[in-house]
Amino acid sequence: MNAWMLPVEMLAWIECLSGPLHGRLAWRLPLLFAGALFAQGRRTVASWLRAGGLGVDFRRYYYFLGSLGRKTREVASRLFGLVISRVSPGPRILLALDDSPTKRYGPMVEGAAIHHNPTPGPADQKYLYGHVWVVLALVVHHPLWGTIALPLFAKLYVRACTVLKLPSWYGWQFKTKLEQGAELVEWAANCAKRYGKTVWVVADGAYAKLPFIARALAAGVVVVSRLRHDAALYTLPPTLAAGKKRGRGRPPKYGKDRISLSKRAAHRQGWIKAQFQLYGETVTKTYKTFLATYQPAEGVIRVVLVKERKSWVAFFCTDPAASVAQILEAVADRASLEQVFHDVKEVHGAGQQQLRNYWANMAAFNLNLWLQTLIELWAWNQPHEALADRSASPWDDPTRRPSHADRRQRLR
Repeated sequence: MNAWMLPVEMLAWIECLSGPLHGRLAWRLPLLFAGALFAQGRRTVASWLRAGGLGVDFRRYYYFLGSLGRKTREVASRLFGLVISRVSPGPRILLALDDSPTKRYGPMVEGAAIHHNPTPGPADQKYLYGHVWVVLALVVHHPLWGTIALPLFAKLYVRACTVLKLPSWYGWQFKTKLEQGAELVEWAANCAKRYGKTVWVVADGAYAKLPFIARALAAGVVVVSRLRHDAALYTLPPTLAAGKKRGRGRPPKYGKDRISLSKRAAHRQGWIKAQFQLYGETVTKTYKTFLATYQPAEGVIRVVLVKERKSWVAFFCTDPAASVAQILEAVADRASLEQVFHDVKEVHGAGQQQLRNYWANMAAFNLNLWLQTLIELWAWNQPHEALADRSASPWDDPTRRPSHADRRQRLR
């Protein structure tokens, strides 16, 4: 199997991604992408090498992964530019941020440890052993297929007790998920400035804390996330009457009165019904919205309470001028990142590469993310009939949008 079996357009993209790599190594990246695409069975690196016909030189490719892991930031910056030029997202781009684990066993696997399991299942498996990845994706809207998340960059979260086990020459220092998420957002904001784009990021409620929000705001990024029911919200600071002079000292940033989300949600008045375009369909939502001050956001935020069938949920945006539709659409679009986690593990086999080295694992996981994004870019302008043939499955809906597995299979 050779890299020239890939479409010319995709080969050009991969050549662009290999730009930050050393000239003696860059030529290996297209071959490794081809091996990852055409691999069969369990997606170990060995299966990549077999599919690409690279087994004779296998040791050098394992070393190459270690080198690639140290250049993931630079390669991801190239990918960011490719995505912007291909899909033309408009003046404002939306990023989605979340973390996801991959199971990996073995005492010699660097960076692996015991983590909380987000999907415990019927067996109630509360913990798992492996890696946790903090992933940033660009959310785009396809004219036919709706919302799609294009993963750009991931960082490996290493617990504080596990950092001590890493070799000292790595120079690795412990960073929380909030700090790593902030670094990813800062990186994306710097990339977006080159293209004149404003940036919004939607994240899970676990990231709605000061260490993350403060750095995102400093980078000029608008944050959308979920609020806890007991979030410490306060009223707006008092405004001076016309003609009255302000006293000495710095003006207050927060109001004096506490706002209870539970009481606001329990009050029968103030609810508004409106239609929104969420999850690819028009739905009716009952909501309340108001302004409040929030210390993690260091100022005024827009709060949106949404009434559900048995309860209510609260969301916020650090841009007080944001509309309710913009906030709810951003929250709904975050679900596309969960689909990425499913596809990159089930379709591409992320986490199955059986690598021990920290940097090699960084390269392998990000390479799976980049391959998924390149496949989506290749299929962006392809017609539905060219991507999905369900004639052998009469029970299936022929108009259903092509899955990522369909697009990958068509490329193969």
